[in-house]
Amino acid sequence: MALVKDAPRTATTIVIQSDANARITHSRNPYYSLMRRLFQEDATAVRGQKFLTMVEERQRSGNPIKTNEWREIIEELDTGRASFYAMRNKLLGAGLISNKNREYRLSGQFSKDLVDMAKWWWTAVLNDNPDNL
Repeated sequence: MALVKDAPRTATTIVIQSDANARITHSRNPYYSLMRRLFQEDATAVRGQKFLTMVEERQRSGNPIKTNEWREIIEELDTGRASFYAMRNKLLGAGLISNKNREYRLSGQFSKDLVDMAKWWWTAVLNDNPDNL
């Protein structure tokens, strides 16, 4: 039996909304809006936001969260082990965080992937000048 913490982290589904009013930048809480695009349940979105904030704060303080701190993390997030690792795997799969040297860190891979998709759509499909993007 495979453990949730060892499950593949290769991809994550993100809800894309074409309505201009649904843009994350128009939200009162953009971080939460992003989490709602990743997680179906509100409680998981809240935990995802809280975990990302924890990762960000600890990274900025020079003391990144270590993977072996999972017990303290699940206690602070008030969730179970399987739920924590399922949430973490989605964040890893989306490229929002990375797990390097047994430390959680924010990652730029999410942004790079979105920029790559936007450029491809703009130039290859719409046949528009990349300078107009």
